[in-house]
Amino acid sequence: MSAERPIGIDANGYVVTVGAVPVQPEFEPLLADVVATLSQPAFGMDGIYLYGSVARGDANAEASDLDLTLILRDAPDARMLEQLELARLALEQRHTCVTKVDFDMGHHEQALAPENHNRWGFWLKHHCRCLWGDDLAVRFEPFRPSRDIALALNGDFAEALGSYRAAIVQAEAVEQRLRLQREAARKLIRSTHTLRSPEASMWPQTLEEHVAMFRQHYPTMITQIAYFLFEARNPSAEREAFLLRLDAFIDWMTSQPQ
Repeated sequence: MSAERPIGIDANGYVVTVGAVPVQPEFEPLLADVVATLSQPAFGMDGIYLYGSVARGDANAEASDLDLTLILRDAPDARMLEQLELARLALEQRHTCVTKVDFDMGHHEQALAPENHNRWGFWLKHHCRCLWGDDLAVRFEPFRPSRDIALALNGDFAEALGSYRAAIVQAEAVEQRLRLQREAARKLIRSTHTLRSPEASMWPQTLEEHVAMFRQHYPTMITQIAYFLFEARNPSAEREAFLLRLDAFIDWMTSQPQ
């Protein structure tokens, strides 16, 4: 990729796929444990995928999350979801090189459904690398950047952020509340991509790239987005202060033409 080309887009105008960069050595034992644990037949996995900073090779030990997309063979029932949550917690306890292990889940039919092409197809093709199982990414052609994809990925931002808000209100432990605020800030920043201009050529990958792109089009919101970037990296705000800013930003976003 040339230095002049916008980050996230290749020479043909397609979104750059997460590269097959070597896994950072400090995360290798964790990923081996993930595969050994979740590939057991009882979990009914179709494929285990890595995304985020560990997939890109720019994670920071003891400061980054481990982000995993799990595609199951069939839609999980309540019992399977409970077993997966126990497995997730156990992985977190065994490996302190990450702050959290996070699962995004779907199932085979859902991932390949035509109506989910812009969501699951794009996600698996360009943001994930398969650790184990059937790599569904090979079934999709490369995607060009579009607002339709941004909406498919984050069009539910008001509902998702509302759920984070409710969880923050209910959180009793400070550590839990700050973790939720961090996650909400990350979701909010990524959701600003639903406001991308049809003429935009860049496809952001990191939180900083999302913020830079947002600031170009909404310079009057620089202070507000900077607040959430800080909370996404260094969560520390008091509950009421965070919620006031979160509510205001959600109201502003929902008032923008889609």
